Amino acid sequence: MKSALICIATYFLIFSSLAVLAQPASIKRTLVHKADTSIEHREAVVARVELEPGVVAGPHTHPGDEISYVLEGEGELLIDGEPPRKLKAGEAFVIPAGKIHDAKNTGPGTMRLVGVYVVEKGQPLASPAK
Repeated sequence: MKSALICIATYFLIFSSLAVLAQPASIKRTLVHKADTSIEHREAVVARVELEPGVVAGPHTHPGDEISYVLEGEGELLIDGEPPRKLKAGEAFVIPAGKIHDAKNTGPGTMRLVGVYVVEKGQPLASPAK
């Protein structure tokens, strides 16, 4: 009985570990600053954004405008209704509120950006696209 439980526990740990490793990496946002804006019910959120090589953020939206500047690395920006856009360090982009978009790191190193979001207060900063 005891060896059967150990066996089951071992299989569970192995398969749980494999499931974690199999999950795709995602975009990492680190809050730098948040403050009210002069626009009622809006706040500005400044975040450091990182994508490891090959990482795809996944289609998503924001409850406000995104203004981002690429600090380092290179990637591709996909905004619904627009052609794919190659990005590299020193470039910036603006994405209107609610617009479905995605980003992918296409370079050999980490892609780092500064993202400024002017969003509705109380809403999640990003939501998966439906």
